[in-house]
Amino acid sequence: MVIPTLAAGEPLVECLQSLEDQTFRDFNVVVIDNSGKGLARAAAQGCSVRLIENRRNMGFGAAVNQGIRESHAPFVAVLNDDAAARPGWLAGLMRTMELEPEAGMCASMVLLAGRGVLDSAGMLMCPDGSSKQRGHGRPASEFARQEEVLFPSGSAALYRRVMLDRIGGFDEDFFLYSEDTDLGLRARWARWRCLYAPEAVVEHRYSHSAGRASPLKAYYVERNRLFLLVKNFPVSMLAKVPMATLSRYWWHAVSLRTGSGAAAQFRAEGNSVWRLGWIILRAHLAMLLSLPSLVKKRRDIRRNARLAPLEFQSLLGRYSISPREVAAL
Repeated sequence: MVIPTLAAGEPLVECLQSLEDQTFRDFNVVVIDNSGKGLARAAAQGCSVRLIENRRNMGFGAAVNQGIRESHAPFVAVLNDDAAARPGWLAGLMRTMELEPEAGMCASMVLLAGRGVLDSAGMLMCPDGSSKQRGHGRPASEFARQEEVLFPSGSAALYRRVMLDRIGGFDEDFFLYSEDTDLGLRARWARWRCLYAPEAVVEHRYSHSAGRASPLKAYYVERNRLFLLVKNFPVSMLAKVPMATLSRYWWHAVSLRTGSGAAAQFRAEGNSVWRLGWIILRAHLAMLLSLPSLVKKRRDIRRNARLAPLEFQSLLGRYSISPREVAAL
């Protein structure tokens, strides 16, 4: 069990307490403190955890990879520090994963804390490379069936170690946001499946760490969307990305006028439209600077792929979300 933390406040205390009540008991917890200030010590006091303190914020992916290296268990669970697991969470994930040897990933039912509706029941992909939570904001009762999904949200997921050993862990260059999407797509290229376990429930304080629509989040989400595209999308899909991206930008503009969606929230938090434009430009420049490294990673993924490009495209088509829907969330 790996829990990266930055703020290491009361949510982390609740998270660790929730793990004390798990019905499945055969697990160890590794907390990675990215605060650079030893903030997690107080929260971890009295808990049976292995605490690793970094001198600076290494990013989500690097922190999770540190935790993975600390364990040799056949399964690795990842949990956000602002998520509290219900007692049957780990048992539900393990029971579901053991049903299917070709499943390398398992998604939880992630609820929005205190609201009783979904944060995610697996993830969906937009043709422009954006990823969004499946079922976000909808009643949990609509997603009560165990089924295959595209990949899990990294806020509460279980991964098979043999899969991680073969495809690699989280890409540390992403630093923050979409690392779970990249890992999920790489796993899919290698023909690993993902199952959704509705009985594995956690309650998540949505975007507790970086804010729902902060400039920091906007930059990394946009930059990492571009990283994902270069690394994972077949050429046939890349050709359709510009129109899908323009469509999403259009619906973000519409949401500014209607006062709904992430762009409207970004504006409501005191940020200007010009600042959003600058963030988008910075994200594209960062992608261009990273292009040689991204192309190398793309070649490595395709070299080890067990899916043909058309199979991958068809797979993403089954779990797609439209640009309009992305802008509305």
